[in-house]
Amino acid sequence: MEIAPGVHSLGQWRGGRVHAFLLEAGRELVLIDSLFDHDAGRVLATMRRLGYGPKDLRHIVLTHGHRSHLGGLAALKRLSGATVYAHPWEADIIAGERRAQPVTLRPTRPLRTWWKIYHLQLGIQLGLNPHRPCPIDQPLADGDAVGPLQVISAPGHSPGHMAFYWPERRVLFAGDAIATWPTLAPGWPAFNLNVTQHRVTLRRLAGFEAATVAVGHGEPLQKDAAELIHRVAQTV
Repeated sequence: MEIAPGVHSLGQWRGGRVHAFLLEAGRELVLIDSLFDHDAGRVLATMRRLGYGPKDLRHIVLTHGHRSHLGGLAALKRLSGATVYAHPWEADIIAGERRAQPVTLRPTRPLRTWWKIYHLQLGIQLGLNPHRPCPIDQPLADGDAVGPLQVISAPGHSPGHMAFYWPERRVLFAGDAIATWPTLAPGWPAFNLNVTQHRVTLRRLAGFEAATVAVGHGEPLQKDAAELIHRVAQTV
């Protein structure tokens, strides 16, 4: 689904309605995260549908090192040779040298939706079904640029969590700082490791006044996106 000119949203049920985003920047492709499946089949199929081959993928940027977002990374790196980017704190997790920091197993409110993501909490806690390791090629820092994207340090969900902004398209890629599944929320509370940092991140992301907000879990916000993000930021 094209959510803005040259911005394609790729989603799957597994991994908690996880989403990745394929960007057309001239004839270069930029991918944000890589979904859950090891074979990268959904990403590759989307590229073929748009008339591209694997070698057209030049940049893979990662919001953070949680399993749901790293599934196809190793396969895509092997097939494309793309440069892989992430925050230095997440690098050894992505490379398979360290497990992701555990999250709480306590139930979180609202209880009617908590059960839908509990299996993901358990997976991180126990290291179940790990992603296939892939070293990063280049570390990211706040203010860097990758293709058309502005890099935004967005800690709270994890220490090295990153968001990205495409100013020309007014699209904000919020990663897991914001979720729209199972409901619109400031991420999934059980997964936000530092509430103070997360609060600062949400206020910063709201300040971009984005026309479209793409999130790691759930459908993108395309109507009244800026207003909704301000509202979410005020709840933390």
